[in-house]
Amino acid sequence: MDISINDCLWHYDVSGAPDGFPVLFLHGWGCTGEIFAPILKGLESYRLVTLDFPGHGRSGIPKEAWGVAEYAGGVLELLDSLGIARCAVIAHSFGGRVALWLGAHHPERFDRFILCGCAGLRPKPDPEKQKRADAYRRRKELLLKLGRLPLMAGPVETLMDALRNKYGSADYKALPPSMRETFVKVINEDLSPLLGRIEAPVLLIWGGNDTETPLWMGQTMEKEIPDAGLVVFEGGDHFAFLTQYPRFLKIAEAFLPKEG
Repeated sequence: MDISINDCLWHYDVSGAPDGFPVLFLHGWGCTGEIFAPILKGLESYRLVTLDFPGHGRSGIPKEAWGVAEYAGGVLELLDSLGIARCAVIAHSFGGRVALWLGAHHPERFDRFILCGCAGLRPKPDPEKQKRADAYRRRKELLLKLGRLPLMAGPVETLMDALRNKYGSADYKALPPSMRETFVKVINEDLSPLLGRIEAPVLLIWGGNDTETPLWMGQTMEKEIPDAGLVVFEGGDHFAFLTQYPRFLKIAEAFLPKEG
């Protein structure tokens, strides 16, 4: 099913029990709602809502750069369109960013959260990464100055593409140009000030060997969110909730509300 929100197409699906308690699924960057397929099969007594965030899957691409707030606002409009006043949330990685924003700004709408490898905190300083970032910034500034000279716009754009390919992350380089500004805006947002404002119970599921969102991030969230608990899947990576999904399902079933 599709709906237009904020002048952008959102694709979503609703499954499970029509009268069950609603559970909303928010996927990570570069994925789609389909990533939760093994989880959905184990939670069919709930009303299950999945979506493709704009810029992903079968949804459209935003016409301007979005941040976490724009994505969260779209999620609220989708819930309103479905008549869902309150729900639980299962989110992974980037979807966790959106969940943190929603929980902090609209506590009345969310019963509880399960956040898997949740993003949203600034990484710890890395000298090598900082050197690369500084080098990229210096070269970009130089090219922007050159681009103001007559007849240089075309050559400079070619050089700018080469610069992005050299210094950009794999996720960044895989994106169409129209989504790159959104990606940069999203990953530069530090959501740590929101953690203390989340009122709903939060269950954090983390892979012990997660390199995308390292375990210290989960430990920080457990400390800063008022009602949070952390479960570590030893040996698990950023997708531990999927690679160990039978274990995840048992935990989720015990944590999710049994009725509305």
